[in-house]
Amino acid sequence: MSELPPTAPQLEARRAGRFLFHAGVALLVLWVLVPIWFLFVNALSAPSEVTGFPKRLWPSFDLASVQFFLQFQGVTQALWNSVKVAVLTMILAIGMGAPAGYALSRFDFPGKEFFRVLVIMTRAFPLPLLALPLAVMFIRTGLDDTVLGLALVHAMLALPFAVLITFSLFSGIPVELEEAAWTLGCNRVQAFIKVVLPLALPGIMASAVFAFVISWNEVFAAAVLTIENRTLTAFLLQSLNVSPLPLKFAGGAALVMPALIFIFAVRKYLFAMWGIANR
Repeated sequence: MSELPPTAPQLEARRAGRFLFHAGVALLVLWVLVPIWFLFVNALSAPSEVTGFPKRLWPSFDLASVQFFLQFQGVTQALWNSVKVAVLTMILAIGMGAPAGYALSRFDFPGKEFFRVLVIMTRAFPLPLLALPLAVMFIRTGLDDTVLGLALVHAMLALPFAVLITFSLFSGIPVELEEAAWTLGCNRVQAFIKVVLPLALPGIMASAVFAFVISWNEVFAAAVLTIENRTLTAFLLQSLNVSPLPLKFAGGAALVMPALIFIFAVRKYLFAMWGIANR
């Protein structure tokens, strides 16, 4: 039995639905991109243009604001601290999260479901609530005001996501592939490296990017737990009230740019993680 053609009201409703959908997507894209665009416009304009009026819609590609930002006392060291903390956080989060995700997906042990709940519950405690105990513990252990201590805190924030993402990823890889490798003479480690790891690499890269971005943009722990070794976010927060407007825009661009470049560089892994073909 053939379906009846849609009536005029149904066609109008479909058109209206498509229009609302596309309008919503366009507004969401503008909501995200417009602030980023004006951030880079002001960062790549002369200080007089940043503070002047009317505001520019296109950058003049004057690097005076960027040069002022880079020459500002303490910025270079804070930027280097951010890089070190973010990279170390990425290594720690993946180094601990990927094995945990693999163990959860491949082994059955008492309390497995409870452990998964505990992983999620680690995000139930807000960081400001943990700041004082962490500061006291870090002072006693000598980790206060160090890159390693801050990276451990950031890794704690990124670890639940790394565990859950890699758990879902490894669960989607059939265990029969590993068993086939075992029958061909591989042990468990060799089967993981040669069979599972290449298939899991997109998700692992996505988890690594997520950990990097979490660390790069985190400000509360960096401001509380560091004094001399502040990251760029904590440094900008410290000087926010006294720094001129061009410094704020250049600093904001410096915070946004690495995350955008990092995500763009591994976009094919992010797409592959969600089953989207990267053309």
